[in-house]
Amino acid sequence: MNGDKALELINALLWNTMLISGPVLIAALLTGLLISVLQVATQLQEMTLSYVPKLFICALVLVVLGPWLLARILQFAIGMIALIPQLG
Repeated sequence: MNGDKALELINALLWNTMLISGPVLIAALLTGLLISVLQVATQLQEMTLSYVPKLFICALVLVVLGPWLLARILQFAIGMIALIPQLG
């Protein structure tokens, strides 16, 4: 395997990692930001208040986007397994 092919595989790995983890991380970020704004507005400084909504939203995103995420992971894994004979 030459260096170009290795860099191409690493690029595909990082791109798929971003696509798979991105929606959950963005949902958690936006939920945390919204809860923080509400805490500042109401002056309610409870640390545990942000965990439950974040957990709920992340679970909801995983349920809604789960089939797409799983298909993406499966497609990537099948592509990597198909490349094994060409590596030698």
